Amino acid sequence: MSAVAKDRRSGTPAARAGIALGITVAATAAVIAIFGADAYDWVKAVHVIAVIAWMAGMLYLPRLFVYHAGSKSGSEQSETFKVMEYRLMTIIMNPAMIVSWVLGLWLAWQAGFFTSGWFHAKLALVTAMSAVHGMLSAAVRRFAEDANARSAGYWRMMNEVPTLLMFAIVILVIVKPF
Repeated sequence: MSAVAKDRRSGTPAARAGIALGITVAATAAVIAIFGADAYDWVKAVHVIAVIAWMAGMLYLPRLFVYHAGSKSGSEQSETFKVMEYRLMTIIMNPAMIVSWVLGLWLAWQAGFFTSGWFHAKLALVTAMSAVHGMLSAAVRRFAEDANARSAGYWRMMNEVPTLLMFAIVILVIVKPF
């Protein structure tokens, strides 16, 4: 049985991620309850931290795929990549994406951004980032099954997509051009 299969069966990494996500949500809810209107900056700080964690995974996972695509199926190296990819996705990326979305929507609601054009563009780009996340998640499953059909060159190109989306999102948030 592969290490990824053992992780999935035992649920240990997923359970830790779930616990961490639950603690983050509970702590954020407590901050909102305690500080009321003054909670905005604290929630924004947690949102930015979650976005940074999500983006770290979005930038690192395709790079792992580049190296994994070049390794022989069933090799020790391939099995190590499978564990790294699975844990990165389940322990860091999935919880960070969820926290980013939940807190980001709360922040937008609190600040009244839902009527702003820049926010609509940002929301579309974050949706695109989430779609890329889903595509990477599917790739983690394919690599775990030794069914990857993409070349290392493809994954090198895909490594740039989150970067480009991130640039556009940050510009929209900071500059608010429209």
